[in-house]
Amino acid sequence: MPHFLDLSDAGGNAIAAMLNDAQDRKAARATWPKGRIDADAPLAGHVLAMIFEKNSTRTRVSFDMAMRQLGGSALILDSGTSQLGRGESIADTARVLSRMVDAIMIRTDDHSKIEEMAHYASVPVINGLTDRSHPCQIVADLLTIIEQGKPLPGLELAWFGDGNNVLHSILEAAGLMKFNVRVATPAGFEPDQEFIEMARAGGAKVTLTQDASAAATGADIIVTDTWISMGQDNAQPKLEAMAPYQVNDALMGTAKADARFLHCLPAHVGDEVNETVFESPQSVVFDEAENRIHAQKSVLLWSLGKL
Repeated sequence: MPHFLDLSDAGGNAIAAMLNDAQDRKAARATWPKGRIDADAPLAGHVLAMIFEKNSTRTRVSFDMAMRQLGGSALILDSGTSQLGRGESIADTARVLSRMVDAIMIRTDDHSKIEEMAHYASVPVINGLTDRSHPCQIVADLLTIIEQGKPLPGLELAWFGDGNNVLHSILEAAGLMKFNVRVATPAGFEPDQEFIEMARAGGAKVTLTQDASAAATGADIIVTDTWISMGQDNAQPKLEAMAPYQVNDALMGTAKADARFLHCLPAHVGDEVNETVFESPQSVVFDEAENRIHAQKSVLLWSLGKL
């Protein structure tokens, strides 16, 4: 079963195929209304169940619109309005939904939940976000980088702030797509060693540093994320540790002149990024957000054997 729990479930060739498909489909419908179905309607008659145990804007709308544009439909479940919130097991939920829908997307906290869902489901399961990784976001990020005229092999990407789930998927992508990552984090907030080793095993150069300026120097892409993720407590000490890693004018000034700024959103402008950078021509965060739709479409097609 082609589950999409992490980028390595697909592999580099499949991700390249997703990116090509996303570019083609996006270009083909450039002047169309958002709700118009793609000419080939490849998922006509297919239904996606979307399970949300964490709040969402971009994941919820992009998967819904992705299914509409591909000719299919989507339905939403959350803990408050489904039996998951009353103690029904992930295993039973997976087996029930597999009888009723063609694919399942889940956005949750503990990665073990999505692994259990995939183990018991007989339809593809897609990771809409877990505390471990965020692969769908990174497919959209890679699409955005390519659109900016920057080839992935040999790309120099610099990350600032928390070593979180988004960074984990960036590191995984680096090994698969052959680009390099400079990680600037305060001590104690580094990414999991597993993902560093995965990237290096794939041929990516991964540099860990506590010097934000050194990480940014000569970078093609500058990336950050919110410092306090949903559900995290004891925020003040973390905010203080992260303060030197804000993406601001001085930091962007050390990157390449044509460097681009990415952020998966929502952003806390004034914390991890200042307003000048966020609103600058170098910022492509809203292209990145739009590209969630086109990336999700290609992930869905791959998962359902249509790509």
